[in-house]
Amino acid sequence: MNLPNKLTASRFALTVLFLWCLFSSFAGHQTCALVLFCLAGVTDFLDGRIARARNLITNFGILMDPLADKIMTCSAFIAFVESTHINPNAPVKLAAWMVVIIVSRELAITGLRLLAASKNVVLAAERYGKHKTIWQIISIIALLVVDALNEWPVPLQNLFRSWSPRFAEIALWITVVLTAFSGAIYLWRNRSLYLEDM
Repeated sequence: MNLPNKLTASRFALTVLFLWCLFSSFAGHQTCALVLFCLAGVTDFLDGRIARARNLITNFGILMDPLADKIMTCSAFIAFVESTHINPNAPVKLAAWMVVIIVSRELAITGLRLLAASKNVVLAAERYGKHKTIWQIISIIALLVVDALNEWPVPLQNLFRSWSPRFAEIALWITVVLTAFSGAIYLWRNRSLYLEDM
């Protein structure tokens, strides 16, 4: 297994550790979850960059990199719905319908990729999809920062508390819109794959 594929595979493990920290109750668990998610985000940035630079692009990477992204981000968004439901005083509310849009889009695109693979066609990620992933990661990190603030020293709390909840809300709305739009574009551009079987 080459380095980019190892980084992709490590994202699955980091996602499990991230969720464990998020739902734990030890001191600093929110900050630990934030750090682990940031590490997972870094692997997402590095695996594609290294694969292209060293000409290590494989079918495994083309298929598993987007899947690792989807599991990482969908797990986080679903976890946020539960955490904000448990804590009604959470500074930023993540509505369930937002997560439904995000998860539905990811499942639809994964289904399309599986259909393409059954026809020996490999669908790589597109530009809008990459922007969508970047904004999903940004919004998740912003939400994690808001949740972790109480674990930080007071000066850091004061530095972030005045603007981070508002930024998290804006990033979340951008994410939802971009997720829906990128999914619609992807399904439209590859409509021949599923229309011929209908």
